[in-house]
Amino acid sequence: MPKNSKVTQREHSSEHVTESVADLLALEEPVDYKQSVLNVASEAGSKQKAVEEELDAEDRPAWNSKLQYILAQIGFSVGLGNIWRFPYLCQKNGGGAYLVPYLVLLIIIGIPLFFLELAVGQRIRRGSIGVWHYVCPRLGGIGFSSCIVCLFVGLYYNVIIGWSIFYFFKSFQYPLPWSECPIVRNGTVAVVEAECEKSSATTYFWYREALDISNSISESGGLNWKMTLCLLVAWSIVGMAVVKGIQSSGKVMYFSSLFPYVVLACFLVRGLLLRGAVDGIVHMFTPKLDKMLDPQVWREAATQVFFALGLGFGGVIAFSSYNKQDNNCHFDAALVSFINFFTSVLATLVVFAVLGFKANIMNEKCVVENAEKILGYLNTNVLSRDLIPPHVNFSHLTTKDYTEMYNVIMTVKEDQFSALGLNPCLLEDELDKSVQGTGLAFIAFTEAMTHFPASPFWSVMFFLMLINLGLGSMIGTMAGITTPIIDTFKVPKEMFTVGCCVFAFFVGLLFVQRSGNYFVTMFDDYSATLPLTVIVILENIAVAWIYGTKKFMQELTEMLGFRPYRFYFYMWKFVSPLCMAVLTTASIIQLGVTPPGYSAWIKEEAAERYLYFPNWAMALLITLIIVATLPIPVVFVLRHFHLLSDGSNTLSVSYKKGRMMKDISNLEENDETRFILSKVPSEAPSPMPTHRSYLGPGSTSPLETSGNPNGRYGSGYLLASTPESEL
Repeated sequence: MPKNSKVTQREHSSEHVTESVADLLALEEPVDYKQSVLNVASEAGSKQKAVEEELDAEDRPAWNSKLQYILAQIGFSVGLGNIWRFPYLCQKNGGGAYLVPYLVLLIIIGIPLFFLELAVGQRIRRGSIGVWHYVCPRLGGIGFSSCIVCLFVGLYYNVIIGWSIFYFFKSFQYPLPWSECPIVRNGTVAVVEAECEKSSATTYFWYREALDISNSISESGGLNWKMTLCLLVAWSIVGMAVVKGIQSSGKVMYFSSLFPYVVLACFLVRGLLLRGAVDGIVHMFTPKLDKMLDPQVWREAATQVFFALGLGFGGVIAFSSYNKQDNNCHFDAALVSFINFFTSVLATLVVFAVLGFKANIMNEKCVVENAEKILGYLNTNVLSRDLIPPHVNFSHLTTKDYTEMYNVIMTVKEDQFSALGLNPCLLEDELDKSVQGTGLAFIAFTEAMTHFPASPFWSVMFFLMLINLGLGSMIGTMAGITTPIIDTFKVPKEMFTVGCCVFAFFVGLLFVQRSGNYFVTMFDDYSATLPLTVIVILENIAVAWIYGTKKFMQELTEMLGFRPYRFYFYMWKFVSPLCMAVLTTASIIQLGVTPPGYSAWIKEEAAERYLYFPNWAMALLITLIIVATLPIPVVFVLRHFHLLSDGSNTLSVSYKKGRMMKDISNLEENDETRFILSKVPSEAPSPMPTHRSYLGPGSTSPLETSGNPNGRYGSGYLLASTPESEL
């Protein structure tokens, strides 16, 4: 062999030497592999990494305990939506009847796809970018889209935490500042604030004192400095919780995941003791069966399943990637899904118990106001006293007495009844008043708490619970951004995490303008929903139809030590993709039929009015949806036309004296065969699956058919690659 041969250089030097695989296999003589290191990597971006990245998976952080991991998944999946969105959807979509479509979709879509994300994250031990590049390089854009959706959600989600922080600090006073309308002085005359008098004290405090909201999305109104400061506090808390990765966030989860259940239990006990609580709970569980056949109800139930379990965000994959490979992720999927559903039902019980109490108070107030009207009509002889039943006592007027009196007056004065302006004051009407999203927490529930004894204590507990629920979800959302980026591009963890928080804070200033609440609606209701649905359906297709369901089931059997139920095979292969395709189509049709809009608070009217987004806002909304989904077709096209390497071409080889290592992840079929046939296996098996380029459903890589007893890939060499080292 020539003295300047690279193998000769390797034998006499510890420096790295690089040449092509083809030259090595065709021209060089056999070498003593026990005394050397061989590393095959992508010439495009992996020469500099060489051997120092050996066994990266073994150095990956891990959860301190199974409990810590379960709490992290619960903290991510159980969020603010369980407290206000699920109860609102129950109230809006038929009470107990809504639970039927939700449960059906949870079983046929939610649990199977949650199990799928847990399994691929645990199997491949990478974030979303690396996982989907490994499963199907041409669909590697799924991981990038997940990161973008996580960014969109994190931007507005932390604003909601900021609102909760504002209310939390305002709760340390008695009476609560939203319990009464403010008094303003007009010269020597003191009058109630007009906007508050037309609405209510809690509504006024929310829209004027907290948000200082403008009349439309087109009126910016400048920054709300109170909320800007609260947003800064919120991002500081999140940053400190995630800066060290799971080493810091895992410890936070012990409190942020468990404390909300303590508060919910306290509220449930307190709520059940309130007058009228049973009315609210009975109203919730009384099903309106006609709603079960409404396609809109099923679409909203499916969307809630996605958001409740965190499907498509990448946080589930990121958390499971820190597990050991023999962890029973099937049990985890069932447990977390059940706890999530149980939490939603528990929160709904609490909300309806409290709203039942509030409905009774508002109904009694209605009776008193309308009884005063009737007395006025009696005193002015507009109504005859003969219309009043003899047993009715205006000093102690019950709801039943008022209803009887109202019906008599309506029957006798049928022609002039509408001019009297009397209200029937039905409890059902109060219970049917649905308050969506943030309004349920910051208006309806907050108003109910003002009637509690020791109301500041309950207010502090409630908003501290919201802060912790939001923090748990934000930790998972940040993991969906940072884990795949750090895994793929090897950026410094602490620096990148802090940079993300700073960047998100400044972009989040959009949401703390006086019109910021309208942008929250845009991001929450529209910008994330459609991209998220596309991501989830493509994840399912990538595993079930491209990677291969049978192959995936076999690998799960090897990883778990038992074969998962065949139920999952049919769900992944047929049922879930079909249901999600229908959901995606319905979402697109819904956007086309019903123009997107928002509920604006009109100061002069002291009331909400539904407005459509203006043209520039529609352009922004469409841009957000395109940006979130764009990486998927871009990566597909680039890799289909070989404009971006998928890791199957252009190899380089680095040598270094030491122990034997080899990466065969980029070898084409002929090279793999030559490599395997000409090498002697070592004793060490592969610690993790190597990357395989897509060979088609049901096809088998030569590495898997080799039959060598020293490793499931037919080669006993110790693999040093990471699945996404070729990106």
